[in-house]
Amino acid sequence: MSKKGKVLMAMSGGIDSTVAALMLHKEGYEVIGITMKTWDYATSGTTENGKSKKETGCCNIDSFNDARSAAVEHGFPHFILDIREEFGDFVVENFVEEYMAGRTPNPCVMCNTHIKWRALLKRADAMGCDFIATGHYAQIHQHENGRYFIRKGIDDTKDQSYVLWGLEQDLLSRTLLPLGTYHKTEIRQMAHDFGYPELAKKAESYEICFVPDNDYRGFLKRKVEGLEARVDGGNFIDKSGKILGQHKGYPFYTIGQRKGLDIALGKPAFVTSINPETNTVVLGEEDDLKGTEMIVAKMNWIKYDGLPDGYEVFTKIRYKDKGAMASIYTSDKGLSVRFLHDVKGIAPGQSAVFYEGDDVIGGGIIQRAEQHFM
Repeated sequence: MSKKGKVLMAMSGGIDSTVAALMLHKEGYEVIGITMKTWDYATSGTTENGKSKKETGCCNIDSFNDARSAAVEHGFPHFILDIREEFGDFVVENFVEEYMAGRTPNPCVMCNTHIKWRALLKRADAMGCDFIATGHYAQIHQHENGRYFIRKGIDDTKDQSYVLWGLEQDLLSRTLLPLGTYHKTEIRQMAHDFGYPELAKKAESYEICFVPDNDYRGFLKRKVEGLEARVDGGNFIDKSGKILGQHKGYPFYTIGQRKGLDIALGKPAFVTSINPETNTVVLGEEDDLKGTEMIVAKMNWIKYDGLPDGYEVFTKIRYKDKGAMASIYTSDKGLSVRFLHDVKGIAPGQSAVFYEGDDVIGGGIIQRAEQHFM
């Protein structure tokens, strides 16, 4: 048995997880590769002649084979784990429910938090593994207070700390993230060095794995019976309530959306609010997207076990957000986050992630934004 320990490595068949697995194997860990099947494209309604119109970089037979081949060639075992039932029951249902509630979900956060890591740890324990590992670009450290926390990956263009805020202490303490201290260019070179030049050229997917055609509106129509009849013909209104025109159904719009509104107002219009109860979508100018406060719930504190009222934190409200400083306060509705300056496009359903330098303090789900307090 390896002195470094036994690790269950999540392998998608892509460059990042494959190189991460080979790195751990080379370093002396006893590696077991596992590829998780999260979604069946035949159930998505996007197939032609039994084949997906467009598959993403996971959950297809080529990816499974690529992961297995790398494991076999380097002498460590590989398994395929079917978690479609676990994934679908939570992640997909949450995705649909959030859009139906007029919010914009982040399914990758939900999957990492509630499905993938738990599924990995459960199987790791069954196999006698000391650790689990993934190919995410982030780091895990232990604070002097004993708590484990996430730190940004050193490659700013690939950092994935934002989507990992939901991991709890028992998961963080057992997780290895080999890529966090490397740049993507270095990982591409390692793929060449390990003998997999084709991996370095493999296209990366940024789509939702269960929406392979990248059409979430079509997915919702297929998943919710009679959806179009229920929501079609609602009103676009302005912030004063004046009717501007008709839309195609409130679930098909997101906060900050400008394109695809199919309405001419003589000036640029943006979605500033969504009201599912009245099937109305509020349109306004770009400045109407600005706000200074939001309520965040379902908090998961990582680096510290909570923070005092008035504490200032660097806050990101979406994955590609540059972030802004804010003060936090407890309230009966959740965590009240008050930005020091206006921020644009606070979207209920998205994640708010709080940083101290490069370290993730914690995160939660945005429930309400100031511009939505009506």
